[in-house]
Amino acid sequence: MKVIVLGGAGDMGSQTVETLARHPEVRRITIADRNVAGAEALARRLAEVGPEIIVRPMDARNPADVVEAMRGHDVAASALGPFYRFEAPLVRAAIEAGVDYVSICDDWIAAKQVIEELDAPARQHGRRIVIGLGTSPGLSNLAAAYLARQMDRPLRVTITVYQPPESGHGMAVLQHVLFIYGGPAPVWRNGQLEMVRAGKIVRQVELPMVGRMRVWNAGHAEPVTLPRHFPSLEEVTYLMSVGAWTRLFLWLGQLRLTATPERIDRVANVLARLLPTPKEGAPEPPGALRVDVEGVRDGQPVHRTLCGVGQMRPATGVPLALGALMLARGQVLVTEGGVYGPEAVIDPVALLRGLREETGLQAYTDVGMTQPLEV
Repeated sequence: MKVIVLGGAGDMGSQTVETLARHPEVRRITIADRNVAGAEALARRLAEVGPEIIVRPMDARNPADVVEAMRGHDVAASALGPFYRFEAPLVRAAIEAGVDYVSICDDWIAAKQVIEELDAPARQHGRRIVIGLGTSPGLSNLAAAYLARQMDRPLRVTITVYQPPESGHGMAVLQHVLFIYGGPAPVWRNGQLEMVRAGKIVRQVELPMVGRMRVWNAGHAEPVTLPRHFPSLEEVTYLMSVGAWTRLFLWLGQLRLTATPERIDRVANVLARLLPTPKEGAPEPPGALRVDVEGVRDGQPVHRTLCGVGQMRPATGVPLALGALMLARGQVLVTEGGVYGPEAVIDPVALLRGLREETGLQAYTDVGMTQPLEV
């Protein structure tokens, strides 16, 4: 099995590379990144693990270079953000290169664009494109799918995320947070996608580990993909907090200081020097995820919850690696090409079991985390 990891020298991508390297069936990993020094350091660190590791300098802004880098691989795994800038070009390149593709794309506008513009070409060329297989989207979608399939008619999905401001290193993560709080955010309501200003929906939600906290709607991919696979859904809402910094991000959005990619770049360059980071040698603080699904079973209303806590890097990079392995093995729920959210392609039980084996991360059916999900 030959896998190329786009953005493989970054925080999330390097976790994907490390996870893939532990699987004997992976014969070659290509780390494609413009950060050649970081990629080479990662390759040296993993030199004795098993697979051949190749460093491939790649400029994601050069479509021909991306296609050439992808050719000959069994699957491409992308952790290369910001996705509002790179996802559609990378998917086009994968289709042209004849390679199945999975990413951690979390930007709603990129997910919507790829579905609308590239689903038909992917089907025509028989390429399976899986967008958004990290923590959120990713584990959030699979938790929603697991719960929805226990109901006759799932009706409402609410996804709530807490991301500590110290977590998620790298410019792409900061650009993503500025983007999702900086403009309109999709909410699925009454059978259609509605755009609601980020921060307009405010709720108090009990989250595992962190307790009750205020969360705001933000622009994420789950409301774009989940209703495609679960057509009975009447509502899909995404809520998030990044702690005390949330109000700053919302304020910047209201002033339209993050209304365009160029403005996001300028603001991110300033904030990168101000945001807190973990002390050297200290572990990254964990975040929290809660997924609620309401619906009908046997004529009665039901409400089910899955939740968990974990550090962003393993909770994002490992699902990407497991998804790439499943695609390459053919252990997925679809055989035909097309653009899919993970809920349509990945067996939730298989991935959650793999995540637990790789990282020890566990899903729970209660916010107090006393009832682990048996998978």
